[in-house]
Amino acid sequence: LWSTFQFKKLCTKNFQGFVSSFLVLILLVSTHFLLFILQGARETFENYYRKQRRKQARLVLQPPSNMHETLDGYRKYFNQIVGFFVVEDHILHTTQGLVNRAYIDELWEMALSKTIAALRTHSSYCSDPNLVLDLKNLIVLFADTLQVYGFPVNQLFDMLLEIRDQYSETLLKKWAGIFRNILDSDNYSPIPVTSEEMYKKVVGQFPFQDTELEKQPFPKKFPFSEFVPKVYNQIKEFIYACLKFSEDLHLSSTEVDDMIRKSTNLLLTRTLSNSLQNVIKRKNIGLTELVQIIINTTHLEKSCKYLEEFITNITNVLPETVHTTKLYGTTTFKDARHAAEEEIYTNLNQKIDQFLQLADYDWMTGDLGNKASDYLVDLIAFLRSTFAVFTHLPGKVAQTACMSACKHLATSLMQLLLEAEVRQLTLGALQQFNLDVRECEQFARSGPVPGFQEDTLQLAFIDLRQVSLCVFVFCFSFKMCD
Repeated sequence: LWSTFQFKKLCTKNFQGFVSSFLVLILLVSTHFLLFILQGARETFENYYRKQRRKQARLVLQPPSNMHETLDGYRKYFNQIVGFFVVEDHILHTTQGLVNRAYIDELWEMALSKTIAALRTHSSYCSDPNLVLDLKNLIVLFADTLQVYGFPVNQLFDMLLEIRDQYSETLLKKWAGIFRNILDSDNYSPIPVTSEEMYKKVVGQFPFQDTELEKQPFPKKFPFSEFVPKVYNQIKEFIYACLKFSEDLHLSSTEVDDMIRKSTNLLLTRTLSNSLQNVIKRKNIGLTELVQIIINTTHLEKSCKYLEEFITNITNVLPETVHTTKLYGTTTFKDARHAAEEEIYTNLNQKIDQFLQLADYDWMTGDLGNKASDYLVDLIAFLRSTFAVFTHLPGKVAQTACMSACKHLATSLMQLLLEAEVRQLTLGALQQFNLDVRECEQFARSGPVPGFQEDTLQLAFIDLRQVSLCVFVFCFSFKMCD
């Protein structure tokens, strides 16, 4: 009879059938108990009943091997357990001595430990955050139902805190894919808007204020690309997802706030940070994309205070509260920006090296040239166009990139002049090299990036100028003496 009995309070579809089965079962047990009492075999029936129910409890507490695959598997498992103990509770209150509180407490203690062990094992297989959330809601319903009948369920709520950590991990994996898709599909170009409606739509998705941009006529562009509002809104969606798990767990506002902040910090410092670093380290990433990433992360960093406010509005826990966890978003975006900056410096140097591979100095030429080498003219043109893109970058980043490029160019040219293979030089070759150095100096004087003081950028080429002059004077003196 027990094998077909299920507690239908969790699934009221067949509640009438449940009541009928329940009453029949109770009637049978009570009738048999009364008959044994009349025959003077009360103790025999008590021992038999308790022994059989312990066996049945072990069967009920054995979860199916595929329970973790669907929510229905968990639901059936919980139905069996609840049904079993509702029957025992009713037997306790309707029969005289067939079972007692000590017997039921012993059964429940065994059931609780086995149930928790089964849930720990099976829930660990779940990688779908929606299923984990549904399981949490089912466990809460399971615990609240049994608590109504007087069974202690604190351990179930403690276990839910463990499942919460697993839920957070499944969310992080899900959002890793979301961030990857956003970053992969972005065009890394400022968002163009052609109407007031489009403008308001963007500022409605992302907290941005710029009075100068507001005054500009349409069409105009936001400084950041599409991934900024998309990433910002996905961070908020993640926070909402975290909040869903904390519902009905009987947690204080401070505990909920702490849980959300810690999970969000993991999202920022691990998931989003890794996604940004992966984009920055791509082999085929260009300077334009790197510049846009720096601009984007600058605006995302500024938005962190609004995320703080967003969490505060949800949990009603002020950031100034003692022990409140702070968001580490600024660190994440600063690290990504610094990585992009370093990648820009490296990328620029690699581009310079590619141009220098085209250098083909004839150190024995007798011709006296009158213009810079073609490869160097092309290189300078590339640098000018590149630094023109840096207009929206923070000043120090653009200046550092420009100075780094000029120093690398100067060092590379000096290596060409002083390399071991160059054993003889003509005045014509030195004249050509001198014209190239002069082209570099003119580029530095032109102020390709604003913010440098006086001749600061020209200092990058001063050693090259001095070495080339020394070599020129030495060769000229040697020529005159010869």
